[in-house]
Amino acid sequence: MPNPQLSILVVDDTKFSSAVIGHTLSQAGYSNIRFASSAMDALRMHEELPASVMVADWLMPEMDGLELTTRIRQTDEQSDHYTYVVLLTAREGDNVLGEAFDRGVDDFISKSSMNEQLLPRIYAADRTSQLINRLLDENRLLATNNAQLEEHNLVDRLTAIGNRRYLIQRLADVLRNVDSRGGACCLVLLGVQNLPTLTERFGPAVQQEVLRGTARRLQQLVRPTDVIARVDENAFAIVTIADETADLKPASFRRLHDGLNLKAFKTSEGYLSIRAGMVLCTLTNRQALPDAEALLEQVESHLGEAYETNLITEAKLG
Repeated sequence: MPNPQLSILVVDDTKFSSAVIGHTLSQAGYSNIRFASSAMDALRMHEELPASVMVADWLMPEMDGLELTTRIRQTDEQSDHYTYVVLLTAREGDNVLGEAFDRGVDDFISKSSMNEQLLPRIYAADRTSQLINRLLDENRLLATNNAQLEEHNLVDRLTAIGNRRYLIQRLADVLRNVDSRGGACCLVLLGVQNLPTLTERFGPAVQQEVLRGTARRLQQLVRPTDVIARVDENAFAIVTIADETADLKPASFRRLHDGLNLKAFKTSEGYLSIRAGMVLCTLTNRQALPDAEALLEQVESHLGEAYETNLITEAKLG
């Protein structure tokens, strides 16, 4: 059964031909039919309200059916819509039709057999356009759902540890705890300085191996109660707590620095070494505590200094 509300756009510079097509479609039950007497009118009408099926004459003045099809495809790309294009033609030959298919035409109706071919072709176009546009709608919905999930996701997809959002949430909890109960906390940032060089030389697959290896090694080196996350393309962060600031000095984190810099990672390209820089910032409730995101950004601003000195850099709050 035809879909009465199927949006059909008939494009023909000959009024008689348009009238015949319109009458046939109306008799078959289609009611949402618009008519354009030129390709430019068709483009304007399609931009105002996209058609699901367009039936157009191949040979028209100013712009033929092939050029019109190209323009329709460009418009559809912007609106994430698909228009099934059927051209009316008296032209024959595989070469001619092959070129038209390459230009994005979906089907043809021979003018000499239009009475027999029109409705079967429109029925097929109806089913196909509905299917394609439903798939486009479902893809849009899926993309929207994925984006919403990503907004709340707390896990880094590559390394399976926490992501930046997770780190900020947990850091905020730790800062509140220190502010109300005392003690001390430390934010540690570790950046893989030579990751871009490794990626350029060995490719993204090895880059991912190095990042996953770095995450696993850090998990082995930190305490079970420490918070660990990947906070940037080549940077990881750790949040740790202690009773006294003396337990959060640079020497306390030497094992992390050395654990990354002195032991190579096994990859599909062999054993590769990284150059990791480290910045840490220790806080107590004896000072005004910043919010978690501002603190992370301030510590990140010192990473370049850590790269230059190859030392564990202490960041002091301003």
